[in-house]
Parts: sequence; C-alpha cells; structure tokens
Amino acid sequence: MAIDIPLLSRICEAPGAPGFEKRIRELVLKEIAGLADEVRIDNMGNVIALKKGKSSKKRTMAAAHMDEIGFIVTHVDDKGFVRFNPLGGFDAKSLTSQRVFIHGRQDVLGVMGSKPTHIKQPEDRNKPAKITDYFIDTGLSKKDVDKLVTVGDSVTRWSPLLELGECVNVKSLDNRVCVYLLIEALKALKKSKKKPAYDFYAVFTVQEEVGLRGANVSALDIKPDFGFGLDTTIAYDVPGSTPHERCTSLGEGAGIKIMDSSVICDYRMVAFMKAVAERNKIKWQPEILAAGGTDTGSLQRMVGGGSIAGAVSIPTRHIHQTIESCHKEDIAACIQLLAACVCELDQHDWKF
Repeated sequence: MAIDIPLLSRICEAPGAPGFEKRIRELVLKEIAGLADEVRIDNMGNVIALKKGKSSKKRTMAAAHMDEIGFIVTHVDDKGFVRFNPLGGFDAKSLTSQRVFIHGRQDVLGVMGSKPTHIKQPEDRNKPAKITDYFIDTGLSKKDVDKLVTVGDSVTRWSPLLELGECVNVKSLDNRVCVYLLIEALKALKKSKKKPAYDFYAVFTVQEEVGLRGANVSALDIKPDFGFGLDTTIAYDVPGSTPHERCTSLGEGAGIKIMDSSVICDYRMVAFMKAVAERNKIKWQPEILAAGGTDTGSLQRMVGGGSIAGAVSIPTRHIHQTIESCHKEDIAACIQLLAACVCELDQHDWKF
C-alpha cells in the first residue's frame, strides 16, 4: 500500500494545539466527505463519522486524536518577547532553536530562544533546561507584536514533512499519522465495499494531549461495545537502547498494544487482533509502553459496563520533538489491520 505523502503532509503540518483544533478539524471534514453514512461534530469539537455495519446490535469505535502538543501565550514583555505555557508534555531541552507559529490575528513565525551558553555560569551549563528558560522571538517590536498577538493565542511547532529513506519525518506524527490512518481506513472500507461487522464510529478526538478529554466525552456519547485506540508509540530502536527498552522498532509492523500507563488492553481483543493480523498476513509486533497513555483508556472505561478495548499503535522515533519519524510500511500495516479488525469482529468468540 502506497502512502499518500501529500495528504499526510497536509495533516501533519496543519496547526491544532489542544483546544484549538479548528484547522485540522476542517481538513478532516473535507477528507472524509462521502466516506461515511453520517458525520457530526459534538460540543467539544470531536468529529464523529458513522459507517453503518452489517449489524446495529453492537457498536465499534476507533479514536485518533487531532490535537498536537503546543503552547499558549501568557505574556508579551516590553520588548515584544513572548512567554508561554505548554499545552501537553514537553521535554524542555527539545525547545532549543525550534521554529514556531503563534496563531494570533494572523500566523506569526517565531523562534524559541534562551540564555546563550557562552554567558552562563559554569555551574549552570549542565543543569537541565526548564520551560521557563525559553521565550519566543518574532523579530518584531513590541508595538507590532501587540497588533498581532494576544494572551491566550495558541502556538504550534513549524516543521515541513520530509521523506528520509523508507521513513517520513515531521512534527506531530503524534498523532496526525493516526488521523491519516483513520481516514485511509475509511477509504479502504469504501473501496473494498466491505461492511464493518457492526456500526463503526470513526472518531477524530480533541484534547488528548492534556488528558484524553475528547475521547472521554465521545465514548460516553457513543457507548461502544468494542474500542480501538489509534496512536503512536515509542520506537526506542536507536543507539544506546537495549532490547528490553525498545517497546517497538521501526519497520517491524503494526503495534498491537498490550498495555500502557492508562490501560491494560482486554486480552480477548489482543488475541483477536493478533489472529486478524496473522490471517491477513499483516506484519505486527507487540507493544508495552511503560509510561504514557492514549485514548484507549477512555474507550475502555468511559462506558457503562466498559468496552472490549485494544489499540493499533504506530511505532515512532523521536516522539514529542520536531523530528518524529515513522516507517511507511508500518503505517500501511496499521491501516490494513484496523480495516480488517472492524470487518471481522463478528468472527471471534468474545466469551471470557
């Protein structure tokens, strides 16, 4: 399966910090037009696309969050330098020299700045960086910044998509690559003319990076019997790693989640997903993520009686930086796995 690089580029490069998903939501709505039987937006901004299944007796939900880690403007000083708070988790050292867009009255390009190492005291040079050490320099005067930027404006990272060998490299593959995955799975279902086993709700959620908030709301609304979280996971397959630390590796196939810090996946779902992958000759690898949660936890627990939940995970290097990388074959495998799973749910014995 070929990856639609232009579409993936547009999805990854669109801004959408938590709570500010308007532009990426508009892109999603455009791309899924004609792919579902019903499309709606809830009060939080989640996009919910219903693809009717062979049976309406049960409901299946897959969730891919649209938001990306970003920042929010908190202050503009008397020289026009912009201060901010994070929206989502950041390793402060990853901010050094990043280019960002402040989404004010118009988009304003800026760079993350901090105190030069040349003038730091020797005892300070080896101290870990803090978010508060950084500011945004737009190159504009205070007067000009004030015309464009106000407290409460969102800020996102700037990074164009590049192809590196068999990989794609860009900011916000977490989790825009799964937004792409869910769109492509809907396309695959339409092209194959296969119906999902049960009514299938493809949900593009908001505010995952600040606490799975959109998924909580949409799961309460939809009440799925089966849930699939769609997210990236750590591929720590780089120099300095040891086999037990790697979690997943690029190029080894779709990740089938067993657990992360927010969820222990239903062992019946894990067994089902493995069987589907084997039956359809889809390359896969197990995933256990020691720290970090996904919308899967919401799909499992924000439903009366709970749902049978699991997750399709895309292995990703350099997560939460501007240089996130995914392997094209892993992306393709994840699309194939999700599409096959939603069509074969009625072929499995779900008894305990």
